[in-house]
Amino acid sequence: MAAELPWSTERLVLRRFRQSDVDAFVAYRNDPEVARYQSWDPVTEAEARTLIARESEREIGLPGRGIQIAIERKDTGDTIGDLYLQLDALEPRQAELGYTLARDQQGNGFATEAVSCLLDHVFRGLQLHRIIAYTDCDNTPSIALLERLGFRREGHFLQSYWSRDHWTDEYLYAMLRDEW
Repeated sequence: MAAELPWSTERLVLRRFRQSDVDAFVAYRNDPEVARYQSWDPVTEAEARTLIARESEREIGLPGRGIQIAIERKDTGDTIGDLYLQLDALEPRQAELGYTLARDQQGNGFATEAVSCLLDHVFRGLQLHRIIAYTDCDNTPSIALLERLGFRREGHFLQSYWSRDHWTDEYLYAMLRDEW
C-alpha cells in the first residue's frame, strides 16, 4: 500500500512504535500538561508495552481500526510524540486524526510537520476523501495548528465529552483531499 510506514520529513520520521519507545511514551503521556486536553488516562509501563506491541503490528487503513504512529526526531533519534489515524468503519474514505507531542518538543513546528506528512500520505496514498479532528475549545495551540494547516471549523459541540472532572466543549475541524 502506498501509505505504508515509515514516512520522513526534513526533521522527523513517522514510524511504527517499537518497545524501545516505552519510556518516552510513558513520560509524555503521563505529563499532566500534555494530557490536559486528551481523553486518555495516565498509562503504566505495562500498559504502554501492551499498546506498543499492538500498534507495531497494526495496519494503516483498516476501517474502524485506529493506529498510533510514533514521531521520531531525525537529529536525536528521540521519540517525541505520536499521531493517531482512524478510518471510519462505515465510510472508510473518511478518517479522524489526533496528535500528541511531548511538552519539551512543543512550539518548534514538529506537530505541524508531522501532521502535514500524515495528510500527504493519507490523501495521496490511501486516497482518503476527508479528514476530521476534534479539539477542546480551550486548546488554543491545537486550534492554531489545525487552522494553520487549512482545516475548516465545521462544528462546536457543547459539553460533548467528559474530561477528567467536568464536561467540556469541543470543535470539529475537517479538510477535504481537494483542499490539501
